[in-house]
Amino acid sequence: MAPLASRLFLVVLALVRAFSATAKPHYTGVLSFGDSLADTGNELARTGGGLASVPPYGETFFGHPTGRASDGRVVLDFIVEALGMPSPKPYFAGKTAADFRRGVNFAYGGSTALGPEFFLSRGLRSFVPVSLANQTAWFKNVVQLAGSEQEQRKLTATMLVMMGEMGINDYLVAITGKLSDGEIRTFVPHIVRAIRDVVTDVIGAGAKTVVVRGMIPLGCQPQMLALFEGTGAAYSRATGCLTRLNDLARLHNRALMRMVLDLRRAHRGTAILYADQYDPVAAIVLSPRKYGFGDRPLAACCGRSGTYNFDSNYATFCGVAGATTCTNPSKYVSWDGIHMTDAANWHVAGAVLRSTMLRQTPPTADLASS
Repeated sequence: MAPLASRLFLVVLALVRAFSATAKPHYTGVLSFGDSLADTGNELARTGGGLASVPPYGETFFGHPTGRASDGRVVLDFIVEALGMPSPKPYFAGKTAADFRRGVNFAYGGSTALGPEFFLSRGLRSFVPVSLANQTAWFKNVVQLAGSEQEQRKLTATMLVMMGEMGINDYLVAITGKLSDGEIRTFVPHIVRAIRDVVTDVIGAGAKTVVVRGMIPLGCQPQMLALFEGTGAAYSRATGCLTRLNDLARLHNRALMRMVLDLRRAHRGTAILYADQYDPVAAIVLSPRKYGFGDRPLAACCGRSGTYNFDSNYATFCGVAGATTCTNPSKYVSWDGIHMTDAANWHVAGAVLRSTMLRQTPPTADLASS
């Protein structure tokens, strides 16, 4: 990968291209929603533990665990850095209005889009008791700290809202619950509706710019590949990824893009942007050397030996005795089999900024036919 200074220059350049055309106002901070791919310390602050609370998490950039599920930064970190803002305070690491005046991160490791009752009604159980409904409640708590209704709307209006790639944990609950592909696909409209509800709530509270991030290729995750081994026909010849799981991710993203288009029509005064994260990750997996990665794009840097360096029993997960760490994480896409490396997150962050530029005013036919 390029030196850090070069990386930051490219990210800043992408940001300028993404936002200068419409003269976006200066953002005072970021309001972030999501799961472990966006969590910058909530699970750690709330529980004192979590998978990202032990070495070697954080080793590449911070030098110690920070609650981020990576060897370094997550996508959100690169975006706020490009915007010239500090990392938003994890919700559970703050208490007062002053703590949150420069942004808040509500993302929580293991969070689902849907609530526990949705899964229980189908004989399933979510991984943690946190959903987008909880994150929305936390958001409302923070807004109320601002004081008067006028101050509350001012706070939200000056923040950039980042909706993370929600739904991965929902689908994993369904997949590990042995539901059929047809049954799993019925989750898509429910998940997208839950995301829409959050976006609608923040717009109602005064938000002027919302970025909705799409899902990454599920079938290219080492975790998924190790858990759900199939026959030759189950895999893409070009990448080795599981076709049915990537098809699910694409189905989800098409529904998400249609939702974004609908919200734009309903809220003409708000910039609602869709950020593609599927294609940039798929491109790396297809041609890893082209993007500075090594020849094992489907293997985890930190984990246990095997084709994907991932223990499907989770007994030797990254950070647990018996797990090993690669010597150069920047050559790997996946850090621990579930979450991406600092290097991969940098790449995706740049793509997020570029895709928000491309989708500010897309033709109706583009989204409708996606």
